[in-house]
Amino acid sequence: MFNMTDMNMFSRRCVWVNGPVIVGAGPSGLAVAAGLREQGVPYVILERAACIASLWQNRTYDRLKLHLPKQYCQLPDYPFPDHYPEYPSKKQFVDYLESYTAHHDIRPHFNESVDSAKYDEACRLWRVRTTGADGEVEYICQWLVVATGENADPVVPDVEGLASFGGEVVHACDYKSGDKFKGKKVLVVGCGNSGMEVSLDLCNHGARPAMVVRNAVHVLPREMFGKSTFELAMMMMKWLPLWLVDKVLLFFTWMILGSTESLGLKQPDIGPLALKNYGRTPVLDIGALEKIRSKEIQLVPGIQRFSCASVELTNGEKLDIDAVVLATGYRSNVPYWLHETEFFGKNGFPKTPFPHGWKGKSGLYAAGFTRRGLSGLSADAIKISQDIAGVWKDDLKQKKQKVPTHRRCISTF
Repeated sequence: MFNMTDMNMFSRRCVWVNGPVIVGAGPSGLAVAAGLREQGVPYVILERAACIASLWQNRTYDRLKLHLPKQYCQLPDYPFPDHYPEYPSKKQFVDYLESYTAHHDIRPHFNESVDSAKYDEACRLWRVRTTGADGEVEYICQWLVVATGENADPVVPDVEGLASFGGEVVHACDYKSGDKFKGKKVLVVGCGNSGMEVSLDLCNHGARPAMVVRNAVHVLPREMFGKSTFELAMMMMKWLPLWLVDKVLLFFTWMILGSTESLGLKQPDIGPLALKNYGRTPVLDIGALEKIRSKEIQLVPGIQRFSCASVELTNGEKLDIDAVVLATGYRSNVPYWLHETEFFGKNGFPKTPFPHGWKGKSGLYAAGFTRRGLSGLSADAIKISQDIAGVWKDDLKQKKQKVPTHRRCISTF
């Protein structure tokens, strides 16, 4: 007699992949796929959304631009068009990725969500189970590239009374423009780059934002002395130790922006570059600081609880508000589908720090988890595609692909 588990096994279609399975068609997955294509290595790239770079296309606000100059954001061997500005817009970056995808003939399997991925010790292969328009599929492969990124799912905090708040509550991933909030009092929860930009956008559209500042934060000018702050930092890093570069950056910041602590933005004890090792990114100011100085953006402490039309703060003050924007960040979703705990930690990031966190055991790879933006994921992609291609080509030459063994494993389903 068959039980339901047996029936599910037979209803699931099995596909042998003569190369890696890449999970995620964002910039990381696309860059790995392009590198493999250039090496002649076949692959399958899976994407749960209906488009490439779904975070950029569907979960970003309209005013978003790249925070760093375009030369630090390009994917391997594919520069941005010359006519693009130094800081491309969201639409320009998406167009660039579409062009990159077409140029490398990358064809993701869209609307196919990975339910689980597990290494089969008996077969020495990865089993990746998905659900999509064609039903359930199990891909069987020698290599698995995790490219779902650092920002796969939004983080929604559990705050007392939020569910009973009577106004609109939206996460930054669903915020597009401040146009519909004109004249309204909006509480922005979070003071990172998203919180600052959303607050600025609300101001520009005639809203009255109050931004929650619970933690210390570094705010740096986007440019210093005609150069990108990031570019200046990278130049100094070639000659100076990290701690000294941080001190120089903070001194220049004080010269250009003045004291941010006097505005209520306390600085962390750790420098802005050193802090990136802990997964925290400094804010690059593009105008929000001026609005804070003029009181057009109000800074408030942490939240105690929400009520129907107001919020009580940790200092006892109560604010009447019409809407809430949660600029509370994102998290990796890897722990929800990858059945592996040696390489990836509970937070969904590789346990080994940059620059060695791109390769695990048994053909497992991670692309785009460096906490170093697009330049970091490009470095990952190059190493991953070259590493897989080297083994794949050696297997071809030596004819050591164990096809009979693979067929025995697959035939059990």
